Amino acid sequence: MLETFALLADYNAWANGRLYEAVAALSEADYRADHGAFFRSLEGTLNHLVVTDRVWLARFQGEQGPRDPLDAIVCPTFEALRAARAVEDARLIAFVAGLDADTIAATIRYRTLSTPMIIEQRLGDTIAHLFNHQTHHRGQAHALLTRITGEAPSLDLLVFQRLTGRGVRVEPVPA
Repeated sequence: MLETFALLADYNAWANGRLYEAVAALSEADYRADHGAFFRSLEGTLNHLVVTDRVWLARFQGEQGPRDPLDAIVCPTFEALRAARAVEDARLIAFVAGLDADTIAATIRYRTLSTPMIIEQRLGDTIAHLFNHQTHHRGQAHALLTRITGEAPSLDLLVFQRLTGRGVRVEPVPA
């Protein structure tokens, strides 16, 4: 599990970097426009991911963390959001690098934001949720980008692995 989480943390940063590079080429109007996604716009969707990463990383470390609404625009400019995304990706990579099997198997206790409840569950399951949540909303952002521009960069895990050599061996096929 440690190796998988390390792979996913690195992949997550790579995919976010590719997505943000493509979004940087958009006009301000396209970035902020309501395109009918769950968090309406690319701005809303990408801010949501920063908000939730901050919340989960705090929970992972036994802290209450920020109490921002899940749809908060915590970074009012794309440049600020891009910088915040890089910080959160680095924090996640560092957190995962410090894990061991016992810590992953341990439980954490946290208070939900949307519906007041106290939850206790395995840390490993909540880390898996964070990566799944990133992929889910990054996919929505990817769809919005495709809708706006007609194309978007591949964010497939397999592409990341092939480009980096992580967990895969690539051999040319003889002609």
